[in-house]
Amino acid sequence: MARYRIHPLVLGSKIFDKGTMTYQYGYGEEIHVPVFGWLIEGGEKTVLVDTGYLGPVITEAREEALGAKIYRFEEALSRYGLSPKDIDIVLHTHLHNDHCENDFKCENAVFYAHELEFEALYGGHPLDFRYAPDFVEELDQAGQFVKLTEDREILPGIWMIHTPGHTKGGMTVLVETERGRAAIAGVCTLFENYWPPRRVRALGWEVIPPGVHTDAYLAYEQTLRIKKMADLILPLHEPQLARIETIPDDWDRLSLPREED
Repeated sequence: MARYRIHPLVLGSKIFDKGTMTYQYGYGEEIHVPVFGWLIEGGEKTVLVDTGYLGPVITEAREEALGAKIYRFEEALSRYGLSPKDIDIVLHTHLHNDHCENDFKCENAVFYAHELEFEALYGGHPLDFRYAPDFVEELDQAGQFVKLTEDREILPGIWMIHTPGHTKGGMTVLVETERGRAAIAGVCTLFENYWPPRRVRALGWEVIPPGVHTDAYLAYEQTLRIKKMADLILPLHEPQLARIETIPDDWDRLSLPREED
């Protein structure tokens, strides 16, 4: 089986209340988080998970707060000798706008997303304001999307697993690496969601569900499931991941929360 390496591409940043990431915890604390694309290297196909922001805000203040450089899409890919036309496959964790704004540039790619994401994209609840059909509609009409209804192995060693809760069609991407199985989480989270501090664990919580969700109970169960299904957890907005080049090569540079904290 193929063994892959994953490059976190920093394609923007967000500034918001921490409670957006951590349900019933961290409200009132401002945080700066990255918006990623994830380049998967090591197979015959060039694979990208999510495509990030089209026009990221790039300022010295944002980069200093994030502790990492922010790149525009083409610039991020060029660091690995690629252009958007070189992307063969785009796997979507979900279709909130910050995960798909550069899709249209990947004109030769086949796109994968769960079919439930399209229900929210085109006619969802008013609370689903994070969906923006303009970024994917033409690709969908052109037949470039594969709409999944169940878990699937996309390539040898790369799977998409349905993990709803943050959105109805959230998909976690599992990737085999030399260090074990990595999970690019299908819910918008931080490391802290998977390794909560002691005061949260004292409530009986094993994980913290994402602050944005369609079902808090389901989001909790799926966050816990993600934690148990992989050796390396890659939360979609973890700031530390913006400061490393490659997974699993740089994994030991990360500071994971400790159970005793």
